[in-house]
Amino acid sequence: MEEAIDAARGIRRDALFAVKAALEAADPALLVRKAVRVHGGELEVNGVGHRLADFHKVVVVGGGKASGLMAAELEHLLGRKLDRGVVVVPDYQTFLPKLEKIRFVASTHPLPSERGLRGVRRMLGALKGTSEDDLVIVLLSGGGSALMPAPLEGLTMKELDMTTSLLLKSGAEIREMNCVRKHLSQIAGGRLVEKAGGAQVLGLIISDVVGDDLSSVASGPTAADPTTFAEAAKVLRARKVWGRIPASVRELITSGTEGHIRETPKPGDPVFKRVTNVLIGTNATASSAAKDSLQRFGYKVRAAGAVAGEAREVGARLVRQVQSMPGKRIAVVWGGETTVTARGRGTGGRNQELALAAALRLRRASDTAVVSFGTDGVDGSTTAAGAYADSMTVERALAMGLDPQRYLDDNDSNTFFRALGDLIMTGPTGTNVNDIMIAMRNGL
Repeated sequence: MEEAIDAARGIRRDALFAVKAALEAADPALLVRKAVRVHGGELEVNGVGHRLADFHKVVVVGGGKASGLMAAELEHLLGRKLDRGVVVVPDYQTFLPKLEKIRFVASTHPLPSERGLRGVRRMLGALKGTSEDDLVIVLLSGGGSALMPAPLEGLTMKELDMTTSLLLKSGAEIREMNCVRKHLSQIAGGRLVEKAGGAQVLGLIISDVVGDDLSSVASGPTAADPTTFAEAAKVLRARKVWGRIPASVRELITSGTEGHIRETPKPGDPVFKRVTNVLIGTNATASSAAKDSLQRFGYKVRAAGAVAGEAREVGARLVRQVQSMPGKRIAVVWGGETTVTARGRGTGGRNQELALAAALRLRRASDTAVVSFGTDGVDGSTTAAGAYADSMTVERALAMGLDPQRYLDDNDSNTFFRALGDLIMTGPTGTNVNDIMIAMRNGL
């Protein structure tokens, strides 16, 4: 990332500095340090104290793309006061330190696997024997749904994997995905709390969802679930995969809608009486840092809030919006998560597809650029975080014999931007506060 910034000039340099600022602000260790203090035998979280002497054991569990660095910082803060822990992390995060009390279990993302199931079993093993005398700290962040699969009885991992894959390819939004996953899981939708033996539960959460709905982050293992089996069935039908998912999944969800399977715990359920969930990082944290960076470079910046929808449509819309704004040296920062309905056979991700669609709108739009990236450093099935496009992207591509529209039609944005050298390459960042999109015009 540093080398890319050093080599960049003008509006491209300004965009890359904004990316860097956003990622630094979303660093999980920094977020834990800001929210958590341990002093005088007291654990203080966002100003609320918990006397550690009141607990027999302190156990840490959880999972997600940011959970590894969260766990490392928390073990450092708690020291000998921590009894044990198990946290499930992505298998590509090879940079995590070896900890004394907390064990990392590697799992897969975005599709669940047997490795994740083994991780959940070890996590539940860490919770075995916890009681009302104990404190269970649950570290949750985006990616946890896939990393921590625990199929309900009667389902196999293969069936869960197939259902997840079909939903991903259908263009389902994250809330729709999680609605279904919560009703196929032993720990999602608040069910992890039921495994804690009545212990005091403290959830430390880094959100990757629009609106920061705690029941959606990692499919809400510590949060009450307002969704139902009936809504899960509705999602699967609306996304036109009901007839293609395994028969066992259809039968389970149908049994749930008919009341033969117990629902996930709902708001007001007594199981949440000793649960406190604390949001310690959000997309707004990173978006605000990107905005501050652009302002230091003299841009008049508008934070436009959350964005969702089909990536190629959003890309075109962002360009129209920044071009319609009066003045010089302006920028707009959005956060959120788009979707891609895969029709082609190419390689890409939602951020790269958004940037490619934007590039087609940016042609001959002088001094205008768009950058879109995932804060986790991984976009779709690629090793890129996202991509950068400006008013010269299409012209450069055509000069190389590349047809941008054909690459967009084939969902092959990664191949396109790789050829141009315009991928955003950060490597896995160890965090995840969703995606950030920036449209900017320097007017020079």
